[in-house]
Amino acid sequence: MRKSLLAASLVLVSTSAFAAEEPSGCDKFKWSIERARAALTAPNRARVVSGSEQAALPATAITLALVAPGDAKLPTPPERAPKEGTFAGFTNFKAAPKAGLYTVSLSAGAWVDLVQDGHLLKPKAFSGATDCDGIRKTVKYDLAASPFVLQVSGSKENSLSIAIQPADE
Repeated sequence: MRKSLLAASLVLVSTSAFAAEEPSGCDKFKWSIERARAALTAPNRARVVSGSEQAALPATAITLALVAPGDAKLPTPPERAPKEGTFAGFTNFKAAPKAGLYTVSLSAGAWVDLVQDGHLLKPKAFSGATDCDGIRKTVKYDLAASPFVLQVSGSKENSLSIAIQPADE
């Protein structure tokens, strides 16, 4: 019994320490987020249902409606399995405007995967912070000028605003 209590205490302490280490505030992102944040909070965001197809990247952000992971029918299993009680969804993009480095920014916490040519793309960089209105996370990916799928999972919210933009750096 004492070992169980000790183990539970260690888990709580390490969880609290991890949460305390998470950066807080808009100035804690590793690169400028102003353009992404403006897109994520723009009033003209297109509302997109999970499973839909987009002809091109939107001029601003999209708001993707999410569903229970079992109902999302993600085309590729996510790199991180979603937890119970979270939401997931995806949308297909016919093509990136041109090959290059892009940022995918999310309004709230979630796992994001980009799938191109049947393969999960590995992120080139990641940055995130809490307590920054309109943006929670941004991830950089190298995209080819070919169709790709954006998948989101593990969201505590049933919709997310998502901006996909050429990277500044």
